[in-house]
Amino acid sequence: MSATREYEFTARAVITGALLGLVFGASSLYLVLKVGLTVSASIPVAVISLALFRSLSRTTGMRDATILEHNITQTAGSAGESLAFGVGVTMPAILILGFDLEVGRVILVGLLGGMLGILMMIPLRRALIVQEHGKLTYPEGTACAAVLKAGAGEGTPGAKLIFTGFAVGLAYKTANVALKLWKDVPEKVFGEPLKAGSVSVEVSPELLGVGYIIGPRIACIMCAGGVLSYLLLIPMIAHFGETAGIVAPGTKPIAQMGPNEIRAAYILYIGAGAVAAGGIISLLRSVPTIWRGLRESFRDVRNIGVGSTGNVVPRTDRDIPMKTVGIGLVILIAAITFAPSLEMNLVGALLIVAFGFLFVTVSSRLTGEIGSTSNPISGMTIATLLFTCLIFLLVGWTGGTHYVTALSVGAIVCIAASNGGTTSQDLKTGFLVGATPKFQQYAIIAGSALSAIALGPILLQLNEVATVYVPAKTLAPAPIVADATVKLGPVETLHGPQARDDSKSYRTWHKTDDKGGPPGKYLVDANGEAVWLVDPGINGTHDTRPDGSKVRKFEAPKATLISYIIKGILDRQLPWALVMLGVMISVMLELSFLPALAFAVGVYLPLSSSSPIFVGGLIRAWVDRKHGAAEGDKGPGVLLASGYIAGGAIAGIVIAFLAGVLDEVDAAIGKWAAASNPFFDGPWADALSMIPYVFLCAFLFLVARGKLLKIR
Repeated sequence: MSATREYEFTARAVITGALLGLVFGASSLYLVLKVGLTVSASIPVAVISLALFRSLSRTTGMRDATILEHNITQTAGSAGESLAFGVGVTMPAILILGFDLEVGRVILVGLLGGMLGILMMIPLRRALIVQEHGKLTYPEGTACAAVLKAGAGEGTPGAKLIFTGFAVGLAYKTANVALKLWKDVPEKVFGEPLKAGSVSVEVSPELLGVGYIIGPRIACIMCAGGVLSYLLLIPMIAHFGETAGIVAPGTKPIAQMGPNEIRAAYILYIGAGAVAAGGIISLLRSVPTIWRGLRESFRDVRNIGVGSTGNVVPRTDRDIPMKTVGIGLVILIAAITFAPSLEMNLVGALLIVAFGFLFVTVSSRLTGEIGSTSNPISGMTIATLLFTCLIFLLVGWTGGTHYVTALSVGAIVCIAASNGGTTSQDLKTGFLVGATPKFQQYAIIAGSALSAIALGPILLQLNEVATVYVPAKTLAPAPIVADATVKLGPVETLHGPQARDDSKSYRTWHKTDDKGGPPGKYLVDANGEAVWLVDPGINGTHDTRPDGSKVRKFEAPKATLISYIIKGILDRQLPWALVMLGVMISVMLELSFLPALAFAVGVYLPLSSSSPIFVGGLIRAWVDRKHGAAEGDKGPGVLLASGYIAGGAIAGIVIAFLAGVLDEVDAAIGKWAAASNPFFDGPWADALSMIPYVFLCAFLFLVARGKLLKIR
């Protein structure tokens, strides 16, 4: 055995990959909560691995890593991004449905979904990766293999760009959000004749990087959805509803609503219908591919036992033994069935197994044909939830705990499908560089386990720091009192900055109706009278604390959609007229040969989130035009943009984590900025805050054109 093959599944490769996966998983979770999107982490992790181990070998004299060790690192590292997508798309729906988001539940769902996706991909590897080689390209996996081969033979291409992008994104976000040196969302609200119309842009490095990576077409289509919402639908509702009074599901006259209130009352339901329809249409469009993939996979499944022992097959064809896979699946099914936090039953467990196998197979094949970015995981999740909720409805399971059961089914299947697609990309990379499949499978398990354990606390903290406790007395003219027959929840206290003003302990009450006050989670006193409404940081509606300080909520667009589907089917509590308007928007776009899902996500998101993605797409279009060809996945602009994403998102997470600890410092900085900084507040703040953003955009353009930080 050669030296190159002797060093592959080493502790340093696995640990480094798992830690990098945690960093990119955290940044991906941040992105999916903001805009419902993630980008592949395989190439950035591979480039960082090449640079890190080479640097250590030069400075410390330790052995440089082999290409197979680098492959193990990127394999373990890519798992974090796929888990983050599944967790961020599904778990926040628990909050939106009115339940507490428990860290144990999030960790368990992440572990179960991640393991299910990996184990179900093992028997499919030979059929999809080996036998279909040349037919299924797995674009991200192939590009990552090219990066590893180039780095092993010629140096470390592009590592400087990722690290520079990370540093720039981190510094920019810190100066912008933590130090409040300039306004983070410049906005212009119009008057007549476009009353209630508005334009805004979140001047963040991570969203700019996302737009650059996904390219101009999808970025423009997504922003077009935002333009429809903010420059057509909202002004139209304001115009025709000016004399209409209160129109359900709104709770106040339209004439008294601002743009964001109109969006919350009406546009979100239209956007949810558009996203649901777009996801289902994208899945239906893939039916021929799905059917062909299932037929060929079942045809080849008779060969899954061949080579299941390492004694009779080459090293490059050894998988985790099928006996181990079978035992693992049995353990997973038992854990799914009996885990108390999932509120699961046997029917739910069987649905998870059935949908899991189906959509892991579908996800892997679609990833091989069109890549991870275009893989309709959202559509698969929606389809799973629709079928699950319809089955529950037929058997009469419509109570509150069945919300959690249905959501757990969808969450585990979503994570399994996402991780299955990522696993297949990694196995393709391994196939092209001569790796040992079973070592890659062990590495993915390690990376998934660490990310699943860490993403739960991160998700809860991001929610907590943006939670606002709203005085209950401001929500209704009469006191909001829990019925004596209602079972109250555990004792809680306030968290974050508002805990300074109220250190009392309260019982929790989950109000499910809108009689006497809005539904939601309340903190009630010993007499059952509501004192505080707990407005969550994820998809909450109140962005101002009683002291006047502002918080930035996470939109979590796809988690909100999932909550609407569950509640709409099981409790029939959706404004279906608005939802159907959104459905018709997606149908119209598909009839126009445009991808409805990207447009629908733009309809749902605030324009401030889709406009910076649009800017990134425009820069990519300009760069490609200057080059005369599209930039590849390992081009300088893509690598710098990946650094922007990681740096900006990690800064956002760290700032959020420190908000509760340094709230007095943050308040002092905010007070200074509002009083003395014209870039942050004042008549010219919106225009002045665009100046540093222009520099950020210009730096990305110049690097992408090869004018700065040239790579070898």
